[in-house]
Amino acid sequence: MLLVQQMLQHIEDGNMKKAESYLRKIKAEGTDEEIFQSAQELYHLGFLKEAKELYEQLILQFPDDGELKILLAEVLLDLDQEDDSIFLLGSISETDPDYPRALLLLADLYQMQGLIEVSERKLQEAKEILPNEPIIDFALGELYTASGNYVDAVRYFKSLIDQGQENIAGNNIHARLAEVLSSAGEFEEALPHYDQALEDHLEINTLFGFGFTAYKAGYYRKAIDLFLKLKELDPEFHSLYLYLGRAYEHEEDIAHALEVVKAGIKVDEFNKELYQFGGKIALKAGDEELAEDYFRQSLVLDPGYIDAALTLNKLFLHQKRYEDVVEISSVLEQEGEPDPLLYWDMAVSYHHLEQFSHALKYYELAYNDLKNNLEFLEEYGYFLIEEGKREEAAQIFQTLVQEDPTNEEWIMLLERFEK
Repeated sequence: MLLVQQMLQHIEDGNMKKAESYLRKIKAEGTDEEIFQSAQELYHLGFLKEAKELYEQLILQFPDDGELKILLAEVLLDLDQEDDSIFLLGSISETDPDYPRALLLLADLYQMQGLIEVSERKLQEAKEILPNEPIIDFALGELYTASGNYVDAVRYFKSLIDQGQENIAGNNIHARLAEVLSSAGEFEEALPHYDQALEDHLEINTLFGFGFTAYKAGYYRKAIDLFLKLKELDPEFHSLYLYLGRAYEHEEDIAHALEVVKAGIKVDEFNKELYQFGGKIALKAGDEELAEDYFRQSLVLDPGYIDAALTLNKLFLHQKRYEDVVEISSVLEQEGEPDPLLYWDMAVSYHHLEQFSHALKYYELAYNDLKNNLEFLEEYGYFLIEEGKREEAAQIFQTLVQEDPTNEEWIMLLERFEK
């Protein structure tokens, strides 16, 4: 092994010419064991081309060795030669002791290519050969998770826990099961698995998942405690602030919710949703100026952000700032973000600005999407009456009366139209 050690020492010293010289000697004079060790060491050091050549040299001597083919396939995969890797793995005999390992690697490759059913078949074939191998159950659980088949993913992860397998390849199975259950909307069932996972090992992504799942399950106080713990461990964990603020909002603790927004913006100044949420909380706190600032910031980050525009419009309509509604809505219209509620806001604003032809245009644009919205229809109907469009107004109020035959005001209007 002296040649291998000398080559590695020259690599460590940065003397690549000498290292290449020893590599040539290993290829020409080295034993099979030296060539194999060199290939492994060079692969781990990132010398993929050189490792590939050494494995290929060994395979020429041992063409039926499944382990060598798997090792070369892994190198080819890292060299982005997926098709060559698949071909090589497919050449491994079913009688080779490394065949199940080849099936696992093939399953990974097919999953990467989006061939989920092929990947599943490879894993199921491996399971038939090794029915009690935990790594295969884990791989099946991961595959089903990635493909959104949460029922089967849960089944395999639960099976692993029942077998006493709670950690595989550095993955906590309770944490994986909790994440899948949470993704499937089974929040209550996920919570104890998050608890168990964190008892085994405190990990910040798992802690966030626990807090998020508690929030979704309606345990807002629990979620607050978990998010605060996460914030203490890693104040730069951006995602926690929005959900911590929302949890405080559900607890009707508006002051703390606003504090969380301000703290979150300091660490994540490009989070449009945090600004949008902050604007709503500022409104609840009675600070309209701060609310406007937050809504405008969210629109700076995303000029087509409909939710922020609609909420800001509501504030402007409340403040009777009709020109500002038109300005905000026009920007989104130019961004190619047509929205019937924006059109409604523009119609109302143009009406108040006495620009009646513009108001009519936007009422008409909103109508197709909002024709089942009674509040919109009533407002549109009265606008048409003001504009002297009695026939069109009558049609609107006929629709309204069909929806609510007990509304005396609408009935009287229709009767007046008939006269």
